Amino acid sequence: MAAQNLQASIVRKFIPARKLTSRKGDNGKVLVVGGSYLYHGAPILSSIAALRTGADLVYTCVPKVNAQATRAISPNLIVIPLVDSKLTRGAVNKLLGQIPNDLDSATIGMGLAIADKEALNLLVKSLLDRDVRLSLDASALVNYILPLIQNKNVVVTPHAGEFKRMFGDALPESKKDRVAIVEKHARENAVTILLKGATDIISDGKKTFLNTKLTPAMTVGGTGDVLSGIVASMFARNRNPLESSAAASFVNGMAAKVVQRKVGLHMVASDLFDAIPIALKPFDKIKQ
Repeated sequence: MAAQNLQASIVRKFIPARKLTSRKGDNGKVLVVGGSYLYHGAPILSSIAALRTGADLVYTCVPKVNAQATRAISPNLIVIPLVDSKLTRGAVNKLLGQIPNDLDSATIGMGLAIADKEALNLLVKSLLDRDVRLSLDASALVNYILPLIQNKNVVVTPHAGEFKRMFGDALPESKKDRVAIVEKHARENAVTILLKGATDIISDGKKTFLNTKLTPAMTVGGTGDVLSGIVASMFARNRNPLESSAAASFVNGMAAKVVQRKVGLHMVASDLFDAIPIALKPFDKIKQ
C-alpha cells in the first residue's frame, strides 16, 4: 500500500461538525488514567489537551497521592483518585464503579505505575466491554495486552523504544522500512498504530498516513502526553481509530508549529494548550 501524506484537506474530513443544539457531554466524555509519584504531570497534560481539543467532560484518574495536586492545577479537571499508589486490581474495580457508564473514550498509561499485569488487563477489558474506545500510551504499551485489543477500537501511540517493547522489533532509520514494519504489526495485530517521531506513521495495516512535523522543539518531555489527550478527544467523536489518530497527529504537529514560531526551540509541553485551539479553528464546523 502507498502511504499518504497528511494535509488539511484530508484531516478536515476526519473531524466531525458540532451540532448547534448540542448539550454538555454530546461532544465527548473522556477518561484519562495515568500518573505516579514521579510522573504526576503526565495525566494533567493529557487531560487539559483533551479539553482543549473539544471534549466536553474529562475524568482524570490518578493515584491518591497525586489527587490534591492535580485538582489544584485546574478547576476544569474532574479528578478521581485511585485508591492505591499504583494500578492494582482493587483500584481498578473501585474505579469502574466511579466512572460514568457512558464514556466515549479513554487514554491509559501516561506516567502510570502498574502493580501487576492483571490490573491493566482488567481495566482494558472492562472498558472495551463497555464500548469505550481506547488509546494506550507509555506504560500501557506492553505485549501482553495485544490479545485483548485485537480487532477492537484501540489506538496505540508508541515512540521507537515503546514500539520495540510492545512488538519486539527495533525500528530502522529508513522511513520506508519503518512504514513497512508499522504496517506489518498493525495488520498482524489488528490494531491502529500511531508511531511517534519526526515523521509520525499512522496505520491500521490497510491504510497508512504520514505526518512530517519538522518541529525539533517537540523533543521536550510531555508532548506525547498531550498527543494522547488529543487522540482520546478525537476518538470520542469519531469512532474510526485511523481517522482519529491521524487527525490528532496533524493537530498536535500544527500546534507545535504555532508554539515554535512564538518561542523557538524553548517550548514546554504545556505551551501546546493554548495552541491546540488555534490549530483546530480552521476545522471548526457547526451543523443544524
